[in-house]
Amino acid sequence: QVQLLESGGGLVEAGGSLRLSCAASGIIFSIKTMGWFRQPPGKQRELVAVITGGSVTNYAESVKGRFTISRDNAKNTVYLQMNSLKPEDTAVYYCYADIVTRVISTVYWGQGTQVTVSS
Repeated sequence: QVQLLESGGGLVEAGGSLRLSCAASGIIFSIKTMGWFRQPPGKQRELVAVITGGSVTNYAESVKGRFTISRDNAKNTVYLQMNSLKPEDTAVYYCYADIVTRVISTVYWGQGTQVTVSS
């Protein structure tokens, strides 16, 4: 059974920083794309950042230059460094990973972690 465990959310003032982590565990052959989505209050879930198995990254326009996604393949972990946080970054953040187990690949999701940015 594969699980994604997120950590690092919390309350921070505008202009501050947070670092989210998401570790995959279980029977894992390899991990393809990993990334982060977020769901602001009353809004739909939106893509924040993705990183491929070859460490190619892509970001939502709203976070470019402020957020950095990275991964540690040895630890099956993806990170999201968030700097210069704004109140509009307030959301539940979800990580995902496209994981190959034996012969198939499946997208798994973390449980979500709350990030609240006060003005």
